Amino acid sequence: MSNTDFAHILTRTVDELSDPASLKGLFHQHREGNPLPSGKVLEEIIDLSRSIIFPGYFGKSSVNTRTIRYHIGVNIERLHKLLTDQIMAGLCFTCPKAGEPCTGACANKAETISLQLVGRLPQIRSTLATDVEAAYNGDPAAQSYGEIISCYPVIKALVNYRIAHELHTLGVPLIPRIISEMAHSETGIDIHPAAQIGHHFTIDHGTGVVIGATCIIGNNVKLYQGVTLGAKSFPLDENGNPIKGIARHPILEDDVIVYSNATVLGRITIGRGCIIGANIWVTEDMKPNTKKYKKE
Repeated sequence: MSNTDFAHILTRTVDELSDPASLKGLFHQHREGNPLPSGKVLEEIIDLSRSIIFPGYFGKSSVNTRTIRYHIGVNIERLHKLLTDQIMAGLCFTCPKAGEPCTGACANKAETISLQLVGRLPQIRSTLATDVEAAYNGDPAAQSYGEIISCYPVIKALVNYRIAHELHTLGVPLIPRIISEMAHSETGIDIHPAAQIGHHFTIDHGTGVVIGATCIIGNNVKLYQGVTLGAKSFPLDENGNPIKGIARHPILEDDVIVYSNATVLGRITIGRGCIIGANIWVTEDMKPNTKKYKKE
């Protein structure tokens, strides 16, 4: 290949890849000094959160009763700073005034939201403690709470989910979804941050579980691997585009058990105390305390 041909191919490729028509919906124009949220920094935020919620299991192994206040204090301070910066980046990402410098109001909002999240960490820990208890009580192979916290993927996924959910309720764009997808990559458990999940929740084994955005899950609910709590075909608008923002995923009331590879679809209600067997599709309401073991 001649140098002329080589240069021609490169020039043509650059021109095609830079064509605005080919970039539609795929290009994000940065403001100077306002980068996108950083996956690496968000990983550090999750690591810090895990070490604050479960000290001694994550983070520094040298923590003890004499040093725990110091370790938590240092981690909280760093978490607040990193989270403020990332929330600011998320707010800038969705700001409609592209190309204009960000205002101080945006920075103040990011710091306020970060502080609100930090203030909710005690409640997040309290809820996660019930999840650890549910995982331990639901698995005869588990030897201790420490084994659950250290080894079970559901706890790592739920730390991410419960933090992401709080950020979602605080109105933070983009970042909650990134955090939930980090857990998805790490554990194979996919929980949308907008889903509502009660206390004493657990997932046995975990891999392949999907929980949709508008799911509502009560207390003392247990899922097994491969369970999908999803949506049926959603309605389209007059232009053929999916209609956003409608409730389209299941409601699971308290004390429900869903066994492996079951698929529960649509805005249906699975009543309190129901049991859904493995490898079945459920697309209709189930009355409380009923069981479904085979497809009818």
